[in-house]
Amino acid sequence: MLSEQLLRMEGINKSFPGVNALKDVRFEARAGEVHALLGENGAGKSTLMKILAGVYSKDTGRIIYKGKEINLPNPRAAQHLGIGIIHQELNLAQHLTAAQNIFIGREPRSLLGLMLDEKQMNEDAKKLFAMLRLDLDPRTRVMDLVVAKQQMIEIAKALSFNSGLLIMDEPTAALNDKETEELFRIIRHLKDGGVGIIYISHRMDEIKKIADRITVMRDGAWIDTVNAADVEMDQIINMMVGRKLDEMSRAPGVTGSDEVVLSVRNLNRGGFIKDACFEVHRGEILGFAGLMGAGRTEVARAVFGADRVDSGEIFICGKKVRIRQPRDAVKHGVGYLSEDRKRFGLALGMDVEANIALASMEKFLGFGGVVNRKATRKTGAQFVESLAIKTPSLAQKVRFLSGGNQQKVIIAKWIVRNSNILFFDEPTRGIDVGAKFEVYKLLNRLAAEGKTVIMISSEMLEVIRLCTRVLVMCEGRITGELSGDEITQENILRLATLREAN
Repeated sequence: MLSEQLLRMEGINKSFPGVNALKDVRFEARAGEVHALLGENGAGKSTLMKILAGVYSKDTGRIIYKGKEINLPNPRAAQHLGIGIIHQELNLAQHLTAAQNIFIGREPRSLLGLMLDEKQMNEDAKKLFAMLRLDLDPRTRVMDLVVAKQQMIEIAKALSFNSGLLIMDEPTAALNDKETEELFRIIRHLKDGGVGIIYISHRMDEIKKIADRITVMRDGAWIDTVNAADVEMDQIINMMVGRKLDEMSRAPGVTGSDEVVLSVRNLNRGGFIKDACFEVHRGEILGFAGLMGAGRTEVARAVFGADRVDSGEIFICGKKVRIRQPRDAVKHGVGYLSEDRKRFGLALGMDVEANIALASMEKFLGFGGVVNRKATRKTGAQFVESLAIKTPSLAQKVRFLSGGNQQKVIIAKWIVRNSNILFFDEPTRGIDVGAKFEVYKLLNRLAAEGKTVIMISSEMLEVIRLCTRVLVMCEGRITGELSGDEITQENILRLATLREAN
């Protein structure tokens, strides 16, 4: 039996300078269903949902919610109607606590409304965290939390509005398998209570688990809406990309050489990294696997100089080096693509051309320290083409690009820098299935050219497909090394739950 129609969007059009983002799009959602909205980066999914959430205004079209046509001039109007959104990109005030972020602008008051009731606010946040089974002190500042817990705060914030329609844009991008299952439990609970869920994800395995219906968009247009039970994922992928994808991502012959390029010995940092020792070879793709909080990102940040270490030694090409800050790492040929691209990877207010050249600016300085714009334009155009970056021009501000295209700009930046050792921390986070394969091919190409690639990923299939060797971490320790046929999901999970190194 079909459930009640909750939402209908008809003839939605939206344009930005130089980009026709949405073209006569239609979409509907029902109460008590999970409706997956799929498409490549730049397909228009997030734009359509931001219109529904009051972030953007539509150019033309109609939105009917609970049987009435509505206008949404701002996000507060959408929230007032019971339409909540969890954005793909984190939208939290870093200096505020978890509870303050959840209830910002609607904090509980005491003494005739004159005083902020901090105790009540923290108690209300605790109830939400308990529902999410999240072990977190509501008084913790957001800047002190890893990305996964920041994402859970976004989810708690959306749930706090008692939404009748909840939009989830890549909610599991920074969550591990256990946290994802907890989220699915919450989604099923909300669905049983009659809440409509619009679910955007690039993880195909999630869609079959959680979705009732699927709508596919491509190039800003509606392609089709189907029942999830009636289609195979290969059909959905073909609708999304308009082509078939080669499932084999590993380039033949990319196995690395015997030459050790990076050697890390007895690296320690508080309780985050405990006696980490490893070596990486030229032309190798080394993977770091483990559950969220295992210490993978902390190792990358320590080697790159972003975090101070307590002890340990780093050798590059056999020579001991001192890396106290990222500038030192860059000087020694080390590049780092952060999992949080907005905070650490991009200058959001600058254009595509400037961001690509940013890490190598000295290469583009002419007489008197003036930037050679002809050279930066030529380089930018080269990488926009070679990495298939979707942008109306090099002058486009990177904040207006889709998440996947922002990621490609960062990759271009480090290639221009000609870094020989490249850390890729969650390189395909928030990237669609088509763009993922482009990144896979790029990583293989870099390794084939003799670059040393160190990849941190929460997607085990990604690690299994791409990596020559895999180091698995648990609670700050490297608990095992896998290579060749040993790199399996079972072996990774076994080592990821060990508390002591072998």
